[in-house]
Amino acid sequence: MHNTTELLIELGAIILVLGLLGRLAGRVGFSPIPLYLLAGLAFGHGGILPLQASEEFTATGAEIGVILLLLLLGLEYSASELVTNLKSQYPSGIVDFVLNAAPGAAAALILGWGPVAAVVLAGVTWISSSGVIAKVLGDLGRLGNRETPVILGVLVIEDLAMAVYLPILTALLAGVSLAGGATTLLISLGTVGAVLYLALRHGRLISKAVSSDSAEMLLLVVLGLTLLVAGIAQELQVSAAVGAFLVGIALSGEVAEGARSLLTPLRDLFAAVFFVFFGLSTDPADIPPVLVPALILAAITTLTKIATGWYAARRAGIRTAGRWRAGGTLVARGEFSIVIAGLAVGLDPRIGPLATAYVLILVILGPLAARWTEPVARRLTRRPAPPAPPAPSAGPATEAIDPIATNT
Repeated sequence: MHNTTELLIELGAIILVLGLLGRLAGRVGFSPIPLYLLAGLAFGHGGILPLQASEEFTATGAEIGVILLLLLLGLEYSASELVTNLKSQYPSGIVDFVLNAAPGAAAALILGWGPVAAVVLAGVTWISSSGVIAKVLGDLGRLGNRETPVILGVLVIEDLAMAVYLPILTALLAGVSLAGGATTLLISLGTVGAVLYLALRHGRLISKAVSSDSAEMLLLVVLGLTLLVAGIAQELQVSAAVGAFLVGIALSGEVAEGARSLLTPLRDLFAAVFFVFFGLSTDPADIPPVLVPALILAAITTLTKIATGWYAARRAGIRTAGRWRAGGTLVARGEFSIVIAGLAVGLDPRIGPLATAYVLILVILGPLAARWTEPVARRLTRRPAPPAPPAPSAGPATEAIDPIATNT
């Protein structure tokens, strides 16, 4: 009874603090993710107020948070949209991977952490935060901009790439042989292909089977189906997160809209718990030794993401200002980087602190980059005005007029 009371008190305190932090972040105009991570650091081992009773519950809640993050992301896209984006944006996706995965992999090798850690850090630095970027686009009123479909296209390719990357990473972390890893990847690709085929051909039938006039029944069926598929995916060495993402893709129309509205509050709650749990598993004393590498990685991958967005927007025929806006918007890292680092917690104790510091830096810098990259680029690349023509030597005393100044 005493443990139950302590658990309720700790959970109540955590959720209340998260609510207050989320409200504070909303007023300031930033993503609440860094505040959630800081709260986890404060409540974890080595923090100001370590928690004991709620650790197991928080760990389970964190797993549900990842599953709901990916489910809601899948509900945003239809299978046909995914296929269309993949066909049109795949060159940008390749550039995105090369420019942004390479710094993380190189950092792990330079630090002597080994090839598996290189695969982990490549994923941490590669994937932008869909959640943060979606919020930034809405806050800045850019959802209708010409460059926004380009940004979303890059994010969709990254999300699809996770269906391949996560199984490979899971196999590497489990020490599976090359043959076992290839089998896992084939199962993953087969699962993704089968779900996309079913969603394209029979999406209406799947949605109709799940549909219900009762909000309660719809919530229970979609949530139950998602957790079931996520669990089966994990048993097959694919990834619970990818399984949830595929369930989201398979649902469409009114069912997807209804599920999105019902599950969004749950996602926000458990996603916040997930970020707190990641902070709980990181000792604040481990962050200072990796702060310099995190800052260097953040600086390099800020520039590479801006280059990625600029290239993708140029391919789509967007003007220069839109190219810079696209690049700046893609800078933020967040949930995926933490998910990837969370999988590798047992590999090297330094990966978690480095990922935490890296995400903290870029989740704060991301909204600033989205807002200011284009104005700063415009100012830096502005050409000086040519000198004014000389005043006439004779005639009435008139003031020379600069045509350029007149036009501006």
